[in-house]
Amino acid sequence: MAEPPVGPPPASASSEQSRLKGHLGHLTRQEEEALSDFKKLSADQGLYRPETDTQRASHDDGTLVRYLRARKFVPQDAFAQFKDTEKWRKDNNLDALYEKIDIQDYQEARSVYPQWTGRRDRRGIPVYLYEVGKLDSKKMIAYSQATSKSKAKGPSPSRMLRLFALYENLTRFVMPLCSAVPGRPNPESPVDQSNNIVDISRVGLKQFWNLRSHMQDASQLATAHYPETLDRIFIIGAPSFFPTVWGWIKKWFDPITTSKIFILSQEQVKPTLSAFMDVSSIPKKYGGDLDFECGMMPSMDPDLRKCLEIKDAKLEELFLTGPTRWVDSEEGEMIALSVGSIDGKPHKEAVATLSSLAVRTATGSSMFQSQRSHPNFSATQLASQPASQPTSAPESRPQSRGTAMAQTQMQAPPPMAVQPGIQQSLQAPPMQPQQMPPPMGLSQQQMAPPRGPPQPTVAPESESTLPNGSVMKRQPASFDGTNEMQNGGAAPPKSISMPPAQLSRMETQYMTPATEPSELKNFQ
Repeated sequence: MAEPPVGPPPASASSEQSRLKGHLGHLTRQEEEALSDFKKLSADQGLYRPETDTQRASHDDGTLVRYLRARKFVPQDAFAQFKDTEKWRKDNNLDALYEKIDIQDYQEARSVYPQWTGRRDRRGIPVYLYEVGKLDSKKMIAYSQATSKSKAKGPSPSRMLRLFALYENLTRFVMPLCSAVPGRPNPESPVDQSNNIVDISRVGLKQFWNLRSHMQDASQLATAHYPETLDRIFIIGAPSFFPTVWGWIKKWFDPITTSKIFILSQEQVKPTLSAFMDVSSIPKKYGGDLDFECGMMPSMDPDLRKCLEIKDAKLEELFLTGPTRWVDSEEGEMIALSVGSIDGKPHKEAVATLSSLAVRTATGSSMFQSQRSHPNFSATQLASQPASQPTSAPESRPQSRGTAMAQTQMQAPPPMAVQPGIQQSLQAPPMQPQQMPPPMGLSQQQMAPPRGPPQPTVAPESESTLPNGSVMKRQPASFDGTNEMQNGGAAPPKSISMPPAQLSRMETQYMTPATEPSELKNFQ
């Protein structure tokens, strides 16, 4: 029986460079050719519509590249999986289901699967938490009974239709938000993956066995229809019998996904997590400062929160815990739409705005140019234009899918100091070619623990009632009042100067599905 991957990932894995291989903005010439072939093959089969002067592309490049990464950049293999997914989406009418899903059903599904903490790691990747021990038999029986009564219909079981909505939220809300906010390294590459902390402490063998189909549903759905959305999984609190069950757990995943799973001992938890994220973004029970447990509303990190205008404080819970997606406005802002249904009535409301000063800042087009393949490409090659003017595209041409023009660019933050034992910088200056490390392997290398964090000031917890009558705990974000990294090095500024220094504006595609600003005129 194969042993589980015990120990933290290699020290270099916490750097942005280790993530960029095979991502937009860092494709090799061969990978760009594979993307072009994949597009042509999909277009010939009627599954992809290229962008024209008057029409947006049917799919963004970020989504297509995920399929290619999953299939080792073999266009024919990526097309086969893409074709299966497009048929699955059509058969289940997934776009309409996300628009109409009962918000209470959605929140029930959210309660039994990984939940976004509202935080990101140092590379800008969203962090999810999954406390498996809270899924006792009583809770799972109630959830199973609820899904059997669901009104959502389709060829797939109703429990899967609820689960799909959580992945839609990841790709249509969380990832675009994390991509658009400035201040992260390598902004030329959209955020298209997530990190997961999976806590299996206090989980008995019988509970593991009873949850096997529940967890298998999630892994199979992600592998088949949401490929390459996982950066890594940190398993915490593994019981002594875990090596026994690993033999059948690993069969749920393909080999690439299995290589992203790392089992941490109690002594390895805080040093490992601290190598990837600020201590202020690590839940307290794992040695950090964040007051978050599964069941709470995401505690939005300060850099995200200050770029958002929430329409009404009463809508913040719905914004963060319900089905939400982004629409690009004619003014170049991203508008968050809360969708779904409440008490059987369709619900669609603009609940938040991501300021045009914050979106898509300091980003470079990765559609046909690669910094690694074209070393002479530079942001300064594009002329700077007034914020009120469009790009060089004709006036009749709509912006590229998920594209908004940033009015200004951020000043590049200073490089971070590294933690002892980490050989590469945790953050590279944006817009620079990177040397890609060799493929990540499993390692049991130990990382030195970080220095003690400053004590944050945390607002008191409160409760709010959602429109459907359910009560959601709300824990506001923590502010530690300092810009010092928990590993003792210098960090990028916590506050963002608005407007920052003037630099050239550029255009980038993000993972937002094709949307038309005119949609905003269809409802109050």
